[in-house]
Amino acid sequence: MASAAASWLALAQGIDGLDGADLDAGLVGRFQSAGAALPPLTFHLPGFKRYASPELPSCGGAAWPAVSITGPDCALNCDHCRAEILKPMLPATTPDALWRTASRLAESGAGGMLLTGGSDRRNEVGYGPFFATLRRIKDAFPLFRIAAHTGLVDQAAAQGLAESGVDIAMLDVIGAQDTLARVYHLKRPVADFEASLAHLAATGMRVVPHVVIGLHYGRLLGEWRALEMIAPYAPAAVVLVVVMPFYASPARPFAVPSGREVGHYFLDARRALPGIPLQLGCARPAGRAKVEIDAYGVMAGLDGIAHPAEGAVELARKIGRELRLSPGCCSLGAGEPLETASGRPFPVKVVAHG
Repeated sequence: MASAAASWLALAQGIDGLDGADLDAGLVGRFQSAGAALPPLTFHLPGFKRYASPELPSCGGAAWPAVSITGPDCALNCDHCRAEILKPMLPATTPDALWRTASRLAESGAGGMLLTGGSDRRNEVGYGPFFATLRRIKDAFPLFRIAAHTGLVDQAAAQGLAESGVDIAMLDVIGAQDTLARVYHLKRPVADFEASLAHLAATGMRVVPHVVIGLHYGRLLGEWRALEMIAPYAPAAVVLVVVMPFYASPARPFAVPSGREVGHYFLDARRALPGIPLQLGCARPAGRAKVEIDAYGVMAGLDGIAHPAEGAVELARKIGRELRLSPGCCSLGAGEPLETASGRPFPVKVVAHG
């Protein structure tokens, strides 16, 4: 572990995996000044994306897969995604198909699944016909966790998800009306996102809102309002992701948000949501942008990082953070034990300080 007086910028500049990262000295200094008591950092390696790193062992591709109840289809076809994110997921478009998929996963030792689907034109996901099957899955495999991207919900839909046994309810929270209209093609007010949060929180489910940084074609616009909307509900955790421009159409391109902008937003999020675990989710740009974003996430004191860039583990060690490894979705929270459906715990690697 480095001495307290060591410059974090100098430590970062000495790490091969961070070579080429353009880290802002002033921002790194602010992180270091605020970093006296950083929480443990969990690196999450869910299996729904391919991931390889020389710094971390593989947790196995079947530990936490993603399942879509609409297959690759989405009626909204938002500019930042265009339904591309659904295509590699396991399709389960009928209740019977979902039962077969989930029971196979649970019996093979998966700890849970990310459940999602394409939205209709009101940004709602049609879980209603699947409620009975979800309840059947949870009754048969009580330790098999279900983390569901809910879309917008009313009180009845939120209650239906809770009664079905969904463990974690996740919702992208968008704070700019212009972003809803232009990027999402959605004719609903920002207030509907806050109402959905209220409905989900009222059920007692673990609620984990997501904020997409740079959602307005790579520009930050409603992200601060999203934090204001989230704060009153004291969620179990908040997942921050960064828009990935490679899904966009050339006719409506997205810029890559700068690492420095994202790093400053990490500071703002930490101030706005004190005491709430902040996770850096697996959706973020590749290449140098990811390296810089992950380095800032380590230094900003985020509680978890999914699929970290090379160099992030060494940086975390050098600044003295206690490190853990989990094969589960980052919505589980920092350091939470993860078990298979049979009750056998996954190995959670605790990495000693270097």
